[in-house]
Amino acid sequence: MEGWRISLLENKRTIFVDADACPVKDEVLKVASEYEVDVVFVASFEHYQVTREERENWKYVDPHKEAADLYIANHVRAGDLVITQDIGLASLLLGKKVFVMSERGFRFEEKSIDLALCRRHISQKLRRSGRYTKGPKKLVKGDRERFVRELQKILSKIEGFTY
Repeated sequence: MEGWRISLLENKRTIFVDADACPVKDEVLKVASEYEVDVVFVASFEHYQVTREERENWKYVDPHKEAADLYIANHVRAGDLVITQDIGLASLLLGKKVFVMSERGFRFEEKSIDLALCRRHISQKLRRSGRYTKGPKKLVKGDRERFVRELQKILSKIEGFTY
């Protein structure tokens, strides 16, 4: 996908945040304002919250398990950025030439998404058989710093739109 380019003048790009359990909302807003990028937080009505700032754009969807993912998949465009921890959603979006990263600052990429999907499948099989694996570790300062650095890196690339 190297060399894929889109002109910034053609369409303004958007950051979509799978916001139900995203711990880096404030960081997203801060960095997005530096790059003048629109942000859309997508969450289920079960996670409704009063908008904290005027620049926050919240879209609420049904409480169905996949509703936020479907909203994002149906509204995202090539060159947009999605922040999610959902590996399945990331896999779908990479095929649409969307930048995808986790709240820990790790990019989902075509070259490694199959391995991530395989690990997710194995973990699901273990849980169904009664063996529970540990969940993700608590987000720490280093994770937040890595997230901000990676977000800035992606947004600086988006200015030239090299995918």
